[in-house]
Amino acid sequence: METLDWIVIGIFSLVLIGIIVWVMKQKQNNSADYFLGGRDATWIAIGASIFASNIGSEHLIGLAGAGASSGMAMAHWEIQGWMILILGWVFVPFYSRSMVYTMPEFLERRYNPQSRTILSVISLISYVLTKVAVTVYAGGLVFQQVFGIKELWGIDFFWIAAIGLVVITAIYTIFGGMKSVLYTSVLQTPILLLGSLIILVLGFKELGGWDEMIKIAGATPVNDYGDTMANLIRNNGDANFPWLGALIGSAIIGFWYWCTDQYIVQRVLSGKNQTESRRGSIFGAYLKLLPVFLFLIPGMIAFALHQKTGMFLPLTENGMPNADAAFPTLVEKLLPAGIKGLVVCGILAALMSSLASLFNSSAMLFTIDFYKRFKPKTPEKKLVIIGQIATVVIVISGILWIPIMRGVGDVLYAYLQDVQSVLAPGIAAAFLLGICWKRTSAKGGMWGLIAGMVIGLTRLGAKVYYSSAVSPGENLFKYIFYDVNWLFFCGWMLLFCILVIIAVSIFTKAPSAEKIQGLVFGASTKEQLAETRASWNRWDVIHTCIILGITIAFYIYFW
Repeated sequence: METLDWIVIGIFSLVLIGIIVWVMKQKQNNSADYFLGGRDATWIAIGASIFASNIGSEHLIGLAGAGASSGMAMAHWEIQGWMILILGWVFVPFYSRSMVYTMPEFLERRYNPQSRTILSVISLISYVLTKVAVTVYAGGLVFQQVFGIKELWGIDFFWIAAIGLVVITAIYTIFGGMKSVLYTSVLQTPILLLGSLIILVLGFKELGGWDEMIKIAGATPVNDYGDTMANLIRNNGDANFPWLGALIGSAIIGFWYWCTDQYIVQRVLSGKNQTESRRGSIFGAYLKLLPVFLFLIPGMIAFALHQKTGMFLPLTENGMPNADAAFPTLVEKLLPAGIKGLVVCGILAALMSSLASLFNSSAMLFTIDFYKRFKPKTPEKKLVIIGQIATVVIVISGILWIPIMRGVGDVLYAYLQDVQSVLAPGIAAAFLLGICWKRTSAKGGMWGLIAGMVIGLTRLGAKVYYSSAVSPGENLFKYIFYDVNWLFFCGWMLLFCILVIIAVSIFTKAPSAEKIQGLVFGASTKEQLAETRASWNRWDVIHTCIILGITIAFYIYFW
């Protein structure tokens, strides 16, 4: 890092501070202002926030690392961003009519209070133990690599970078609320995109172009079936990414994440109206087409450079190239002064925006789904204070979990996807049947969530036990909950949860017409349908078709 780099970082910091100070001066006297930015966000702010919230350090490290270690395989998860369109076209009308703050609150409207509690608990635990901890952990690794500092003042620089990042982000999230997340995202997103694009261009220049990358990746086998790192679709016998399992598993995880997860949906709930929310989703879907090229492809470039030179990536203790160091190594070795500072600002943008969204969503879940339920007469100003306190608690909890997370640094992205693959099916089934089938009962939805939670925890427990067990015996339990490929397990789990919901719903009382009005297909009033129809035009349809066309073309090219 040279003087010019530090100047660029300083300018970025001053602009960021200016935005935060301006946001803090805005009136935020009630929970709608604080958590949803007053529900007046435009499509640009919504789309930018969706993208910036999604792109965190797990992408900068994990996705680039996946590209360097397994090639195109993980692209399934990124290209499934087209499912943001389902959020905009299918779910936005239902969420908008319900006027809810959180996804658990929506489940209470559709099902019962127990369903709300179950989803709230699952969401909060998963945020603290996966998203917050993983983002902070990976962020510390990124900055340790980019700055090249092992220790500072006798302290491991990892901890200085990680905790410093958390504290700075928490301060502006606590005092600025959702508006600070939205407006800082508008600044951070273009910087992140520009910085990553520069790395992509300089990486190809250093390597010798796209064809050279594909040549090297295509000559590197990944299994015994003839597949290489350049293949997106791999033989169904592949141990890690069988093509059918990858399509099913990534679709389920994508549906859960983009359409039902508070972390993402909260951006859409902050929209002025259905039009802004839907167009924000479409804009977010356009942006989500980029990470494959901005993060995964650079990882493949780093791998190809290492293959050509034999010394590009740092080595691990066992002498193998460190795939997780791909992106920060590209920053460190390829970028000139000034540009390196800009890209570091982009990395800062990704980390801070992702963390800010996590903190705000988690605080909102606690405040609205727990505190306000037990003390419904709490003044709005006090709810904002409770949300700020909850953010502090969540920050501390995430930091305390980091030492445990450091033990799984070499499988960071796999750990994250494993947790999501067993978290997603039950929630996805409850939401999907909740809006598609009027007969879905309150107990049906509730037991679908419970079934998903029990099966998911059993799978995770079996994974921990059998991974460390010495000569475990073969039995049916081990085969189902450990041996079955994680992607196929995700698909079977969704089917099981759907069957549970259907079976329980058939044998329990159906919801009344008043209960589900406006929340299920076929249960909306003429006025509600007219409002939704008036919220889109042919350009929304055209842009949707363009995004789907690009997704299909991507699959065809990398087949």
